[in-house]
Amino acid sequence: MSMINNALSGAIAAQAALSTNSQNIANAMTPGYTRQGVLLNSVMSGAQGQAAAGNGVTVSALLRFADGYKSQQLWQAASNLGHFSAAQPYLNQLEKVMSDDTSNINQGLDAFFAALNAASVEPDSLPLRAQVLTSAEGLARRFNSMQQLLGTQSNAINEQQQAAAKQINGYSADIALLNKQIAAGRAAGINVSGLLDARDQRIDKLSGLVGLQVVDQPDGSTSVSLKNGQPLVIGTEAAVANIDLGTGKMSLQFANSSFEVRDADLGGQLGGLREFQRNILAPMQTQLKDLADGLVTAVNGQLAAGQDMAGNPGGALFGTVGTDGRLSINPALKPDQLAFAKAGSAAGNSENLAKLIGLRDSVIVGGVNLGDVFTQMVGKLGVQSQQNIAGQKTAKTVRDQSEENWKSTSGVNSDEEAIDLMQYKQMYEANMKVVAVANQLFDSLLAMA
Repeated sequence: MSMINNALSGAIAAQAALSTNSQNIANAMTPGYTRQGVLLNSVMSGAQGQAAAGNGVTVSALLRFADGYKSQQLWQAASNLGHFSAAQPYLNQLEKVMSDDTSNINQGLDAFFAALNAASVEPDSLPLRAQVLTSAEGLARRFNSMQQLLGTQSNAINEQQQAAAKQINGYSADIALLNKQIAAGRAAGINVSGLLDARDQRIDKLSGLVGLQVVDQPDGSTSVSLKNGQPLVIGTEAAVANIDLGTGKMSLQFANSSFEVRDADLGGQLGGLREFQRNILAPMQTQLKDLADGLVTAVNGQLAAGQDMAGNPGGALFGTVGTDGRLSINPALKPDQLAFAKAGSAAGNSENLAKLIGLRDSVIVGGVNLGDVFTQMVGKLGVQSQQNIAGQKTAKTVRDQSEENWKSTSGVNSDEEAIDLMQYKQMYEANMKVVAVANQLFDSLLAMA
């Protein structure tokens, strides 16, 4: 009877192998699926004597072909890619708008000073003076349009960070729940491979949002924390992330403790957004406001030193720059009130107008000529965008390589599964043939009796 028992154990083992084989084939195109296999061990004979060959085969475990190191590499690559990818749409938009003819501030400055030059031909011409006011209004609109864009981007980044925090909370809660289900399943002897796949997928999504440290625990659960060790998930407990709308700072609430997260400890999409906001967007808003302040101070100061067509002291052309960097025009100023003449001079004098024109090449903002400030801003933005694109391409390459590396261990290879399918089929058929032979032998023995 040991012959039949051995063959039956082989057939059962082949069935288990075919079951995992069919599961792999069915999920060959399922994202994040980790292939499975069976671990076969021979069952030694408990009987004495040289003729006791053994008691067949047993499936001692179902294997999940996962490599923790390769998974860590995959998640790190996702974090780096998220970091560079988050800011690039904003950089592209800024580059496009700042180089556009309708928004370029340099073109607005050129039009303003061109109107001043035209007025120098006939300083008492009211139409030419009116053109100066019109060009100044156009320049102010360009400043305000640019500041509005920067403000809109800042608001969009705040909203995106809020949405990312909600995603972090969702993924963290999912991971904590899966930890509970995995620990319970393992304790009950249930195959939890599908739950492990689901948890790994949540961690992968989470790693695109923030940089992570992931540590497996003996009970099958996984602890997930930020790069600096601040906890997101421990066992079945998940932290709650919050973004302060005023400062953009992130904080974590875990159990009864609250932690503020430094920008440098974020990584991922959130880290990229905060870096863009801090190192590019905010400095650009400040520099643009400084340019507007410098322009207002220089032009209004020069006009105050002259006199208008009625011999009165010159009035201000521009209003005070607002805290939001917006530039305004003095609505009460009339064309004949532009102080083009030198104070105390006769009618038709244009000495002060000549000094106004000379402001185009004056140093008024941080040691840089008025006409070069915006050019430098555009050039610096272009360099920053190209550096980010290069970083994004490198991160994408690393991510692709990490995915291929992960698939080499955990992914389903259809050719290998097809070979395994035939081998396990042959194993099953061979064992069933042994059963048939054993039955024939048994029948022969009965007939002899």
